Amino acid sequence: MWQANAVAAHIAEHGGPACRLVVIKTTGDRLQEEPLSEAGGKRLFVKEIEDALLRDHIDLAVHSSKDLPAALPPGLEIAGVLPREDPLDAMVLPTTTGRHGAVSHQPAAMTIDDLVACLGQTPAIGTGSVRRIAQLARLFPNARFEPIRGNLDTRLRKLDSGRYSALVLAAAGLRRLGYQDRISMTLPAEVCVPAPGQGIIAIEVRSDDRAVREMVSGIRDAAASAALEAERAVVEALGGGCQTPVGALATPGARGEAGEAVLELVACVVSLDGSRVVRGHQRAPVHDAKCLGQRVGVQLMNDGAGEILAASQRRGSE
Repeated sequence: MWQANAVAAHIAEHGGPACRLVVIKTTGDRLQEEPLSEAGGKRLFVKEIEDALLRDHIDLAVHSSKDLPAALPPGLEIAGVLPREDPLDAMVLPTTTGRHGAVSHQPAAMTIDDLVACLGQTPAIGTGSVRRIAQLARLFPNARFEPIRGNLDTRLRKLDSGRYSALVLAAAGLRRLGYQDRISMTLPAEVCVPAPGQGIIAIEVRSDDRAVREMVSGIRDAAASAALEAERAVVEALGGGCQTPVGALATPGARGEAGEAVLELVACVVSLDGSRVVRGHQRAPVHDAKCLGQRVGVQLMNDGAGEILAASQRRGSE
């Protein structure tokens, strides 16, 4: 709802018409107890909304872009994106004093070493993301990673009641909903590369609806759009799966020799148990964002990412 209202406000600010919000409860919303990796992946959060768009029941759809598959249904496209919020993952610790002692929630007060020492050898970490589990298993090899679903308030209540030692959540969602003080620390990309598109709100429209497409394109943030194009191209080059241990993050880099704006892209594919990781890192002019993502995806495949992804898919189908 926050995202939909934000898009409506941007449309109004750019001279567009007033928007009526249509709330569509998706399969992902209804399946609150089942881990996403077992229920069918993040696609569960967009299917009913895209169906409504294709049937002309709504004029545009608002998504967390990390939920969108690399290949959109025929007839749909991303026409606009809002400016990116913090793309990193955040570690959230309980507010109550537990067996690890009192915890400061100021991001600057905690380092990775502090975090590891605070959580101990066998923490119970709440996350159902295979990407986060695969990467954090390298940092916490003896941790118990346990699925957690529900809205943000529900998750935080479960954490503070002592059911988990920590949660891993998108920093963007915490900040947008006013819970930035719950962020104990943001995890640097060197530790946990975020999901492609994390922190970016995408606006999906029908390709043949010229009026809506042109209206929405007027609120397309150039920097977020380029980053999203590069990150989605990585996923596409890797085969398009959205519930696989793949991370990708494109950020503005130092300007090139000709003074052009540059994107730096880091990406990784990690085995589900964290035992093997393949990383890619390249840079290119912003106007070459899609090719940059494709090149990094090919680099990852050449370095063995295909074997990791195949093993992940086999394990997921068992």
